[in-house]
Amino acid sequence: MTRRESETSKKSLVQLKSVHKRFGDNEVLRNVSFDIYEGEFLSFLGPSGCGKTTCLRILAGFEEVTGGEVWINGKNMLGIPPNKRDLSMVFQNYSLFPHMNVFENVAFGLKERKESKTRIRQKVGDALELVQMSGFEKRKPGQLSGGQKQRVAIARSLVLNPTLLLLDEPLGALDLKLRKQMQAELKALQNQLKITFVYVTHDQEEALTMSARIVVLDLGAIQQIGTPFEIYNHPVNRFVADFIGETTFLEGEVVRVAGTEATVDLGGLKTAIKGAQFASNQKVILSIRPESVKLGDEAASLENRFEGRVFSSVYKGALVEYHVTLPNGQRIRAVTKAAGKFYKPEEAVWLGWAQDDVVAITNEQGRV
Repeated sequence: MTRRESETSKKSLVQLKSVHKRFGDNEVLRNVSFDIYEGEFLSFLGPSGCGKTTCLRILAGFEEVTGGEVWINGKNMLGIPPNKRDLSMVFQNYSLFPHMNVFENVAFGLKERKESKTRIRQKVGDALELVQMSGFEKRKPGQLSGGQKQRVAIARSLVLNPTLLLLDEPLGALDLKLRKQMQAELKALQNQLKITFVYVTHDQEEALTMSARIVVLDLGAIQQIGTPFEIYNHPVNRFVADFIGETTFLEGEVVRVAGTEATVDLGGLKTAIKGAQFASNQKVILSIRPESVKLGDEAASLENRFEGRVFSSVYKGALVEYHVTLPNGQRIRAVTKAAGKFYKPEEAVWLGWAQDDVVAITNEQGRV
């Protein structure tokens, strides 16, 4: 079964159809169309101002579209208020009521629904157990750490048993170690509950770690939709290649095409690439990830192999990042394990990369 066939066999829970959004003369979303499937973890990823939070607010019902349609569970959401959409939202700033204790915060939505006290106690207890906050029921938000507040905010959303859970950069205020811990816990929760999560982040590693699919946005338009593997290894344009992870761009020109293989001249250095559908004399940009660049003995068997000179090195604990100058003067990054040979600045070194590790991008493919 192909990926496309697999996607179409899933149940579509949310559909955005040609969505446009303007604030005055500022068009913040342009012709945005995609489906969100039942039970998946989908992330909106992009730089500040790209439109990802606006997408989330439109799904939540806090903003109406300027054009296009939004459908949730087979219903057109035009004019449907947030409290009628069978969804919950977790905010970056937690939005807990400071005068209420943990139990009261989590129970708030259930009380609004007029549920019985017995049901409320049961559901709140279950939700707090899910987020590892049992025993904190009587504490006020001011007595909690940032991570604990975030767990309470998540419990308050989950206790309503929503079809769709929206999360707007929920881990942005946490320190790095706690953020990584919460990433794992959120992903485990989603796997356990099978609720559809729609997650907004500007952190590339966070999106790659947690998501089943990623929607990459920039300038209000979708640049690419795909799995983390597809987004990272097969970016469709320069923006995606540059925004997701680290890469080196080498500019060149196609000098030979033979079926699915091509040779690119990088200012005197010729490198072979695969899967390229380009014409001779076409200008291209090659994207090569640092971990794909091999140094020393590891480069010996590679077809694309050159002698360079180390410009600088950065020790990162388990890894070392090198900046190596190629014979044509262009500079490329390489990442190796710190346990291997260490190369000093100005030291000559052989380096290379496999044909399959090169993504070729035309100059016209900057972004959509």
